[in-house]
Amino acid sequence: MRLLVSQVIAVAKSSDLVLMVLDASKSEGHRQILTRELESVGLRLNKRPPQIYFKKKKTGGISLNSTLPLTHVDEKLCYQILHEYKIHNAEVLFREDATVDDLIDVIEGNRKYIKCVYVYNKIDVIGIDDVDKLARRPNSVVISCNLKLNLDRLLSKMWEEMGLVRVYTKPQGQQPDFSEPVVLSADRGGCTVEDFCNHIHRNLIKDVKYVLVWGTSARHYPQHCGLGHVLQDEDVVQIVKKKEKEEGGRGRFKSHSTAPARISDRQKKAPLKT
Repeated sequence: MRLLVSQVIAVAKSSDLVLMVLDASKSEGHRQILTRELESVGLRLNKRPPQIYFKKKKTGGISLNSTLPLTHVDEKLCYQILHEYKIHNAEVLFREDATVDDLIDVIEGNRKYIKCVYVYNKIDVIGIDDVDKLARRPNSVVISCNLKLNLDRLLSKMWEEMGLVRVYTKPQGQQPDFSEPVVLSADRGGCTVEDFCNHIHRNLIKDVKYVLVWGTSARHYPQHCGLGHVLQDEDVVQIVKKKEKEEGGRGRFKSHSTAPARISDRQKKAPLKT
């Protein structure tokens, strides 16, 4: 059992989104128990990293500063926490009204901040008023796997929370390919045109001259965009490559043969026999 729990925790730490499936007919204590268990192993659900700058130093003592008044901690308490971790030389800067737990999380440095969606199943066995209360809770979706109710809403919620962006390709002179989009993510890799090119091939960025974009991120259709343009969901992208440099002449005077260009380099033919 412990091995199974450790495997689940390891997968959760490396994931982009946690789906906590709960029984809508049970009490709310199950959600609190699971949340407490995940927080005990360093997972912070639906929270952002504290705005606290922390850096250890070799000398100089402890420097404690803040950009705003602190109501949850004071200077004496911060010194006590740092001394408990045997830290006597460090620089700490509070950029928000943080709590004691936030300071400890920054000192530990091994916390994982993950988005979580609470999925309440079996809504077909409870009343409509209870379903309405559960659906109004933040980061919550109500479904029924038995009756296949509201599953589309769950998929759209997952897509929204993970910040996935679908980008379709358009070859030159052809229609866009809507069958297999290139999926980008702001959390992993980014959503710029450069990230889009690197996702297709690492060496593609060297041959890009400019990019044509259709979609919500474009001001007009099509828009000439550079590598720093941020793409949005369901945009269409056409890559225009640089033309190869022509060598050996231009236009109708261009030579396509591999023979020597200079007369002196040409081999002399043997004289004709008479």
